[in-house]
Amino acid sequence: MAISGKYGQIEIPRIEKDEPVFILRAQDKLAVTGIILYQALAESYEAGVTQDLASEIERFRNWKGKKKLPD
Repeated sequence: MAISGKYGQIEIPRIEKDEPVFILRAQDKLAVTGIILYQALAESYEAGVTQDLASEIERFRNWKGKKKLPD
């Protein structure tokens, strides 16, 4: 369980019940850019998530649904 300011309590494995999370959705036109910026930060700190982020970026880019600005 986790807590999103927008979506409330969300069940996510390995996340504490009161741990805040921030959710980017594929429909968000700004999401890919946000992940790319996070990837650049992770690379600058030599964090091991860079490849995982590359995969997520591709998943977001390949999503065929309607895109919109966040509300």
